[in-house]
Amino acid sequence: MSLIKDIYNETFFNHFSMVLKQVLPELNQADFIAQIYSDNFLEKEWKDRMIHVTDVLHLSMPKQFEAAVPKLTKLISILQQSQERGESLAYIFLAEYIARYGINDIERSIIALECTTQFISCEFAVRPFIIKYPDQMLHQMLLWSKHPSHKVRRFSSEGSRPKLPWSMALPQLQKDPSPTFKILQNLMQDPHPWVRKSVANHLNDISKDHPDKVMAFAEQWKGMSKETDAIIKHGLRTLLKSGYPQTLSYYELNDTGIELEGFVISTPVVTIGNALCFSFEIENQNTNAKTIRLEYGLYYQKANGQLNKKVFKISEREFKPLEKSKIQRNQSFKIITTRKFHTGLHQLSLLINGIESEKLSFQLVE
Repeated sequence: MSLIKDIYNETFFNHFSMVLKQVLPELNQADFIAQIYSDNFLEKEWKDRMIHVTDVLHLSMPKQFEAAVPKLTKLISILQQSQERGESLAYIFLAEYIARYGINDIERSIIALECTTQFISCEFAVRPFIIKYPDQMLHQMLLWSKHPSHKVRRFSSEGSRPKLPWSMALPQLQKDPSPTFKILQNLMQDPHPWVRKSVANHLNDISKDHPDKVMAFAEQWKGMSKETDAIIKHGLRTLLKSGYPQTLSYYELNDTGIELEGFVISTPVVTIGNALCFSFEIENQNTNAKTIRLEYGLYYQKANGQLNKKVFKISEREFKPLEKSKIQRNQSFKIITTRKFHTGLHQLSLLINGIESEKLSFQLVE
């Protein structure tokens, strides 16, 4: 199985150095590749390899960032013309180059970011600039939200997300997200699904710290179109999972006239590697159709003996008047790299339109 760090290999660097020589005619390709493989390159993990490549590129480029930007934009143009796949993670060092060596030159970095993000996304690279130049950069992100390129428009949302995964946090926007709401307003009706998905993820980020602000934003857009409703629904997913009252009310979700019966765990003792099995019946006792969102909460045992709840969605659909349905589910306890299981008491609950039922207990054993 190939590792992510192996995207940096001899074939990649031979090709990249050929393209780079078109921009830097004085480049000695053999020396460039030798510098890449210096400093125990093969022993480095992916991120350290990427940073090392960034630094080696800097040694080849003009030392002054002012002189380097035209070279960088020309390089991007050649790569685009040769139909290189900029979305490939391999080229992320081009964005990192701007973050590391352009941080003291905001004006030219803006030019470089706008160009580069149309080849390889600069959502990580822009964040140091937002921290150092908040007013100027957020104004620029607002301008970018109206850019002709959907990649730049997406960048305006993704780069300013308060809690972008695997990235530098933006404490100022976590505290006060109001500047980014202006960006999102411009993107809510964007024609490109890639942009709309970013808006939804951005709203979800904000909802974790400012649920009331996100709900106020949602009210402004309620029923505007199928696409905007979908953005809001995805953006409210964390609030829906947590049963936030305003969100449940927004979707008119309640448990009035909904009857839960026969909630049982058929595997009260689960061995790691096997699955928890449970079932229940749900009935809409109303004389009108009712949307029912069904989820279950699994309370995992933690190393310190505390229980930690994770919510899983079962379904969300309209139940006809007096419709009854029996539901069975299995929850795997197969060992995976992203979760460590701890033996002992665990609990399971059902959530009907965000309202939690009683908890049932089961034991996880080795």
